[in-house]
Amino acid sequence: MRPLFHPSIEDVTVEAILHALSDPIRVAIYADIVGSECSQNCSNFLKVSDKAIPKSTLSQHFKALREAGLIRGERIGVEMHNTSRCAEIEKRFPGLILSIVNAHNIQLAGKMRTAAADKRKPAKRKVRSK
Repeated sequence: MRPLFHPSIEDVTVEAILHALSDPIRVAIYADIVGSECSQNCSNFLKVSDKAIPKSTLSQHFKALREAGLIRGERIGVEMHNTSRCAEIEKRFPGLILSIVNAHNIQLAGKMRTAAADKRKPAKRKVRSK
């Protein structure tokens, strides 16, 4: 197997971070990894935001996050474990990751409130003409 590419923290750019996190699936994956105390296995993300993600697509998302310098991947047997490089990025770009993850969480909470409100609305009835 080829070795995984992890850019040095000096090579990580704001543009690469923003590009990697511009995809809603990737930002959801990354927010979950950042919020976790331990490394996350790739298969934990086969379902993201109630959407099933094919393994091939998931590996591309992890590659984008890894090459942007956001995560560090480590092969353990047949599994890939991913950890956030948040502490390293915080030193290079103070407040950037926290702002992005907080904005994502605010957006997600808004979507959840909207979905809950839509479920409570009664269905409109059609009025039949006589």
